[in-house]
Amino acid sequence: MRKANKEINDPAVIEGLLNECQVGRLGTVGQDGYPMIKPLNFAYAEGRIYFHSALAGEKIDHLDRDDRVCFEVDLPLALVRAVNQPCEAAYLYRSVIIKGRAHLVTDDAERGLAFRSLMAKYQPDGGFGDYLPEKLAITGIVRIEIESLTGKEDLGQGKIHEQLLAALARKDPLPVILKRGLDEK
Repeated sequence: MRKANKEINDPAVIEGLLNECQVGRLGTVGQDGYPMIKPLNFAYAEGRIYFHSALAGEKIDHLDRDDRVCFEVDLPLALVRAVNQPCEAAYLYRSVIIKGRAHLVTDDAERGLAFRSLMAKYQPDGGFGDYLPEKLAITGIVRIEIESLTGKEDLGQGKIHEQLLAALARKDPLPVILKRGLDEK
């Protein structure tokens, strides 16, 4: 990473982002050679990314042709409004970018882990029944084996950084709106 001061080195922060972010973006290469990005629901479990998919379609065609993928999540933290000049405006965030290889999961135990992880993330209060075998049979589960993972953040500087940390400590709804003071650069 070019700006080392923006790199997230704490594995707990990265894991927290992977668990907190609701939408991930899967990058594949299409048949025409163009990159394709698809937003999707996902779960992070046992050091892997899991998502569900139809067993046939564009995503699976891409993965059958080339299993190399990129996966991204981001968490918007704050919009910093400009006071004097447009270049004062900023958007503060945390993000994770993963490079890896994606494959359909065929092992029943691992498929169960993935389904349970997805449901625990998106419906943590439970209240759903057992999986129906006929539904499981027609649902694809894809696993991304992580080969590299990079976390990046922009938490602002000076008073803006302090305001953001205070908002995060209070658990204010994200993204928060921050405003630079007239005397602050």
